[in-house]
Amino acid sequence: MLVVCSDTHGTDDPRLRGRTREAVTAADLVIHAGDFTTPAVLDAVREATTRLVAVHGNADNGAVRARLPDATTTTYAGIRIAVTHTERGGATALSLFGRERGAGLVVSGHTHRPTVVDADGGPTLLNPGSHADPRGNRPGHAELWAAGDEDVPATAPVAETGLVGVIRTPDGDVLERVHVPTPD
Repeated sequence: MLVVCSDTHGTDDPRLRGRTREAVTAADLVIHAGDFTTPAVLDAVREATTRLVAVHGNADNGAVRARLPDATTTTYAGIRIAVTHTERGGATALSLFGRERGAGLVVSGHTHRPTVVDADGGPTLLNPGSHADPRGNRPGHAELWAAGDEDVPATAPVAETGLVGVIRTPDGDVLERVHVPTPD
């Protein structure tokens, strides 16, 4: 399972609770789209998972910024994933960011609003929201699996290829369904 988080905004504690904690500790890969805020929170998230890919955000202090890039690319289940905290220009800029990196999925944060945008002919845009500091939005994190994986929950979309998953609250409620098609 791939888990996507963002915008923790902690000082000492990553505030991983309920389903978010369960998912992070069970994940094959955790992607964090920035705003840990302090090295203590970054280290706590890194200790909670076996593999972390992360970028820094605008609220991260200098010590976190020194340890993390502002953008990165990784692959999960054959899908190339571009990660950034934010791009000036919204969905259009995020889509261009993904296209420049040959990504099928763009992960971002910053807005604290859980969102999935299925871009016509472009990469899928995923913002998991914030599991810890939702700022008037529902708290969230994303969980994704390779389509056809035996662990895919019934709440995820049905697809034969790509990634499928959900954005969940720390209580386990499903907020959004996600399908990232395999690129042509």
